[in-house]
Amino acid sequence: LTALENVALVTEIAGNPMEPRDALSLVGLGERLNHFPAQLSGGEQQRVAIARAIAKRPDLLLCDEPTGALDSQTGVLVLEAIERIHEELGTSTVLITHNAVIADMADRVLIMGDGTIHEERRNAQRRPAREMTW
Repeated sequence: LTALENVALVTEIAGNPMEPRDALSLVGLGERLNHFPAQLSGGEQQRVAIARAIAKRPDLLLCDEPTGALDSQTGVLVLEAIERIHEELGTSTVLITHNAVIADMADRVLIMGDGTIHEERRNAQRRPAREMTW
């Protein structure tokens, strides 16, 4: 399926979905609508997955290692898409990662180990994704 078809599948079963084109534009893929997965980079494929998730207009977005297999530059693009979704749609986001740098983007940070919370903190000011390096 193309990126557009991939997102459209979800919108067919959602109650009040976004237009697939709008969801893809929100994650920076408005020019890649008709591309197949083999024609997209790993970061673009990840952003299609995010567009598919947000097209349903969820109140909560769960992201498990969204930058895990990406280089830092591509990872920042994915984080910027998640950031934009939070700002423009008001979607609450839970982001699970082993990358401690990403914690600076969050309002609230929970550090876990062996299934328990070891530390909790709040960031007085969130750091924008575009300032992230790792």
